[in-house]
Amino acid sequence: MLKNVKEELNKFGKYVVQQSRTNLTKNKINATGDLYGSLGYDLKVMPNSVFMEFFMMEYGKFIDEGVQGSQSTYAESRQSPYKYSGRFKMIPPKSLDKWVIKKGIKGIRDDKGRFITRQSLKYAIATSVYRKGIKATLFFTKPFEKAFMNLPEEVIQAFALDIDEFLQYTTE
Repeated sequence: MLKNVKEELNKFGKYVVQQSRTNLTKNKINATGDLYGSLGYDLKVMPNSVFMEFFMMEYGKFIDEGVQGSQSTYAESRQSPYKYSGRFKMIPPKSLDKWVIKKGIKGIRDDKGRFITRQSLKYAIATSVYRKGIKATLFFTKPFEKAFMNLPEEVIQAFALDIDEFLQYTTE
């Protein structure tokens, strides 16, 4: 039985990772490709337990669930556990270096025709992100929930039986 459970869980893991990657690409969130490449899962099946873990770069959770801004926030991010607040009044502009280059954003001119340097532009973007937050994309959450709801009933029942047996074993 564990062989079948393992096979189904591997299908589940591959589907979630593949759909998450598709969402990153389709929604143009895949600027450097680092987050895309970091998506994966680990499945360990032992005689008395099953362990499955999904992993990605740390900032992936902020892109997925969003971040509430310090002054206003996107409607999609209002339920996010993450929030910009505290003594720092913006995110570090240096963290936007690669992103600005990959997006092809160069110095631009303001409404008076003055040239704005890339450094000033990064500062303005960082301040705006801190104030408005990051919009939740649910690039990982949606495929996970969809795949979880589609898990075959037998696998769910097998898990329930395994959990019942495990709980009985640990409480005796």
